[in-house]
Amino acid sequence: MTTVREVMSTELVTVDPATTMVGAAGQMASAHVGSVLVIESDTLAGILTERDILRSLASSASADAARVSPVSAWMSTAPESIHPDAPAGEALDRMLSGSFRHLPVMNGDTLVGVVSMRDLARALSKS
Repeated sequence: MTTVREVMSTELVTVDPATTMVGAAGQMASAHVGSVLVIESDTLAGILTERDILRSLASSASADAARVSPVSAWMSTAPESIHPDAPAGEALDRMLSGSFRHLPVMNGDTLVGVVSMRDLARALSKS
């Protein structure tokens, strides 16, 4: 049985809640990832995804307003997470039932990684 630990990424892309949307988008593009983890006082405060960026652009009066908005205005707060020793299939089930593609991996109160739908698909294709 493949665990989340075996497929998760430990190279985390993080931002502060005050980071602008354009700043977060730039970090995501540079790192070739679809989400950033929002960290406040060494604690996971939320997650910002490509979908959140799209939602901010669609909901704002102008693209300029969305670009300078802080990620805290658009991030998902208190995101669902998973333990690194959980089965990869459990992570997939959670993502499918919750309609999201990124899942923070927590060992207690410590953020240790992130697993994406792509990570899980790669693991499944190697099986």
